[in-house]
Amino acid sequence: MAFYLRAATQHDLAFARTLTHEAMNNYYQQYGLLWSDRGFDSAWADRENWLICRDADVLGFISLSRDSRALYIRELHMIEGCRGMGAGSWVLQQMALKAQAQGLLRLTVFKTNPARRLYQRMGLSIVGEENCFWRMEQICRAS
Repeated sequence: MAFYLRAATQHDLAFARTLTHEAMNNYYQQYGLLWSDRGFDSAWADRENWLICRDADVLGFISLSRDSRALYIRELHMIEGCRGMGAGSWVLQQMALKAQAQGLLRLTVFKTNPARRLYQRMGLSIVGEENCFWRMEQICRAS
């Protein structure tokens, strides 16, 4: 069966928080940043959150925000055992389509995160940097 997105609910918050913390903890330590469950929960409440699924399995989640110019990927995390299955590429394709209304797809990624290579393969370019992050974006227009 194909990948699909399911709207996340408040019941999915603990899963998303734990997955994000596990995926990002090494980067937070590397760059001397402090993780905050409260900060994650506050951001979750203000964002559009989706679970990445295949069949009945949840493979990961994505968190989005938007303004008049861009769709922002705020979090994109896959369960470790579910990486390399193509779900991340599929999600990025879906987000590029979703971003057509705004015109840009944007995200930031830790400079040492190998996911940057996936983002570049999927059409995002580095457009700037802030401390330990690369700012990346892709122009998205309806064909």
